[in-house]
Amino acid sequence: MILDIDLVSDFVCPWCFLGKTRLDQALAELKASRPDIEARINWLPFFLNPDTPPEGEPYRAFLEAKFGGPLKVDETLGRIAEAAAPDGLVFAFDRIQTRPNTLKAHRLCYRAQSLGWAQDKVRALAQALFSAHFQQGQDLGDSAVLADIAAACGDKRDEVLAWLDSKADTDKVQRMADGIRRQGINGVPFFILNRKLAVSGAQTTAVLGAAILQSLETGKPS
Repeated sequence: MILDIDLVSDFVCPWCFLGKTRLDQALAELKASRPDIEARINWLPFFLNPDTPPEGEPYRAFLEAKFGGPLKVDETLGRIAEAAAPDGLVFAFDRIQTRPNTLKAHRLCYRAQSLGWAQDKVRALAQALFSAHFQQGQDLGDSAVLADIAAACGDKRDEVLAWLDSKADTDKVQRMADGIRRQGINGVPFFILNRKLAVSGAQTTAVLGAAILQSLETGKPS
């Protein structure tokens, strides 16, 4: 049995990183109890801030302008870290200097999927992109950084670097992101399970697991 998951996310969204972590846990539990089910994740692009300049912008200054000062930022990041701790996810917000434009990162993920990468390799790439930003403080808008990440996942660095520095698939990825917004999806993470059931936000592993089971029930998509 196939479990299709459309996952809308952005690689600079901390709740998306937590949502992916919890989805991984839910899928691991599902595999243990239902080894007959094959999960397939389709990663879809979303831009939290579509106006981010191509070179990115200072991370802390952006957050302080968005949330209303340094104390509000500290409170917000503290809540995120506290929410993620039970799931074993550790953020290193202090290491992040740049809030990148994630168009190239989304293009890289799109490329992997369009080339037919195995599911475990695509999920490893997505994990590496989240980790690079939130745990290592790397700039996901930098082609060289992205090429290194792709190479660590088994791709050819020089080919990836040349591809990223071209405009390949830029329009496709942008149209996908625009289409998602037109569908009314304005917050991420957003999970669409078997085209039957939508789950918004970084819900708990238990909630995601229950939703997955519900989406596997017989019947046509609503």
